Amino acid sequence: MKHTVSMKEKHLFRRLYTKGKSVAFPTIAVYARQNGSQRSRLGFTVGTKVGKAVRRNKVRRRLREAYRIHEGEMRPGWDLVVVARVKAAHVPYRQLEKDLLRSLDKLGVRKEGDRP
Repeated sequence: MKHTVSMKEKHLFRRLYTKGKSVAFPTIAVYARQNGSQRSRLGFTVGTKVGKAVRRNKVRRRLREAYRIHEGEMRPGWDLVVVARVKAAHVPYRQLEKDLLRSLDKLGVRKEGDRP
C-alpha cells in the first residue's frame, strides 16, 4: 500500500471508536478520524460472531484488497477502522467493496473527483 500503514495499537482503535466519525452498513461499519500526518493508518476488526478463523481471515483479506485497489482515490492522513459484521461473511466481494467505498465517501476520505 502506498501511503497506508497497518494500525495495531489498542489505544488507537479505542480513540477512533470514541472520537471518530462512523458510518454503518449491514456488512461493515467504518470509523474515521484525521490524524494530522501524510500517512493513513488502517485497522480491521472481525469478531468471532463472523465465523471461525478461516472465514474471519477471508473477510479480512477481502476488505484489505478492496481498500488496496482503491487506495489511490483516498486522501492521506486518516485513521480508519473497518469493523466487519456477521453479514460480511455471506455476501460477495463486490458487495463488500461497494459498501466500503460508500462508507469512505460518506466520511469524506475519498477524493471528490474519484467518485462514480
